[in-house]
Formats: sequence, C-alpha cells, structure tokens
Amino acid sequence: MNTNALSRALTRTAVLAASAGLLTAGLLTGPASATGSAGGRVDTLAACAYYNGRALTVYGQRGDRVSQVQCLLANRRYLHWGDVTGYFGPKTLAAVKKFQSRHHLTANGKVDKKTWHALYYA
Repeated sequence: MNTNALSRALTRTAVLAASAGLLTAGLLTGPASATGSAGGRVDTLAACAYYNGRALTVYGQRGDRVSQVQCLLANRRYLHWGDVTGYFGPKTLAAVKKFQSRHHLTANGKVDKKTWHALYYA
C-alpha cells in the first residue's frame, strides 16, 4: 500500500471512528427529526462521513464521493434518504441541478469545487 492510500485509509478510519463515538455519546443523530421540550420539531442532521475531498463528481459515477454528495443533499432535503445509494443517477442529477440553481451556481449537474463548497457551507 502506498503512502497516499494509507493516509486516505487512516483519515477515513478516523472520521468513521469519531462519528461512531458521537453516536455512542448521543451527540449525533441520523436523518430523522426529534421533538423538542416544547413539543416543536427540532431537525437533526446525519453526519456525512463518506468522503472528505472536493474532486469532480458527475453523473454515472459510483462510490464514496457520490454517497457524500447524496448525504449532503439529503440533509438539505434536496434528495430523499432512500436515494442515498452511492450511484449518481437521474435523481441525484436532478437534486444537484436544483441545489446549484438555488445557490446561484451553474446548474450543470457536475459537483465541482464551487458546488462542494456550497454543499458544506451555504
């Protein structure tokens, strides 16, 4: 295993371990909504820990990058949680374009560096 592959494996392991620790401590919840003390809804977000890069992600791809995009879109309600499959198909393409359009990005369906940034920070 080369140094880059080992580094990526260790980073992913650390992210997953940290997420598991937060889940165990009850500090992080899944994609459901909880009821607050006053009876109102309190939205909670799932931790998206599939991928931490910013590589171009496009229609037809499969894998962790796609799962990360889908998780971030599902957290923002552009995609249903059942559609977080790791495959960049028509539903993901439509969700990415809608997200891009609403965030004043070029709505081309390609998750480039600007779209990654908006998914995380906008």
